[in-house]
Amino acid sequence: MPSLKWPSPFPNGGSEKAMIVSLNEKANPAAVKRELVARGLWIASELRDGNGAVRQFSISPGSAAISVSDITSIEGVDVVTTSKSEHPLVDKQGPVVQVAGITFGGGNPVWMCGPCSVESEDQLKRAAERLASFGVPFLRGGAFKPRTSPYAFQGHGRVALGWLRKAADANGMRVVTEALSEGDVGTVSEHADMLQVGSRNMHNYALLKSIGATKKPVLLKRGMAATLEEWLLAGEYLLGAGAQAVVFCERGIRSFDDTTRNLLDLGAVAILSHVVHAPVIVDPSHGTGRRDLILPMGRAALAAGAAGLMIETHDNPGEAKSDGPQAIFLDQMGPLLKTLQNVGNSR
Repeated sequence: MPSLKWPSPFPNGGSEKAMIVSLNEKANPAAVKRELVARGLWIASELRDGNGAVRQFSISPGSAAISVSDITSIEGVDVVTTSKSEHPLVDKQGPVVQVAGITFGGGNPVWMCGPCSVESEDQLKRAAERLASFGVPFLRGGAFKPRTSPYAFQGHGRVALGWLRKAADANGMRVVTEALSEGDVGTVSEHADMLQVGSRNMHNYALLKSIGATKKPVLLKRGMAATLEEWLLAGEYLLGAGAQAVVFCERGIRSFDDTTRNLLDLGAVAILSHVVHAPVIVDPSHGTGRRDLILPMGRAALAAGAAGLMIETHDNPGEAKSDGPQAIFLDQMGPLLKTLQNVGNSR
């Protein structure tokens, strides 16, 4: 057979895992193609030899996750070639991780709840007391707030970290909060059980390395326009730098449609959970920007395989200094979580 040059199956670039299916001399290419399609594989392109016969199929990265052994069992298939994973540490971590005694991916959904931004010590105290009574293990809240407008409330900074820690300790909760800059990583690490990387910083690799070096577990939010592969590679940065564990958080991506604040990508959640086998939670608050959609999208997220939810709550959303329209009233959190718990238990 003449020497073959295989064009890149990814003409637009990218680090998706490539798959090439090569046929033997006796293969019926049309029959092999039917079998590949029947297994949920998209044919990106075909390579023909000098006689015009199909010798290889390039499989699109958007295809179903099928084992190599399943493909090689097809009559006429000679060999299947795949590229190495770009995120071996994420792959090795597996779907279940422990964070401060709480299991993500163990079957029971994990709740991370609290205000978008930490506004006062009294606010945190009220929120933590109520949330703890509902069985919420993680108190969330932004001490440092990245805001699109430089004139919007930026958070109380380091003093708010102390309020978070005090409120959580008083109610047997853990703290998850965001570190915005390399200079604040050390202080945030001293107060938080889990450090959060926000959407705007997913591509800030210097910050990722600094956070990973704390050896703490990390909640990694997806970038506003990040591909799933870029998200996974950000997780690889964290684990490579020493992070104890990485839990991925889908919080919606930018879309052409402004019906919801963001587009909540539950397909990515299903892929991370069922294909990549990585621990992933969902933030329907940022994902939709509407409190009336938190329950239905929370249900859908858990059904898709999410290991938990991050939900914003406020005792008076009308006076919230950030993200009031998407915050659930604190008094409504009990019934909401009870309903979601039933969904999680029925999976």
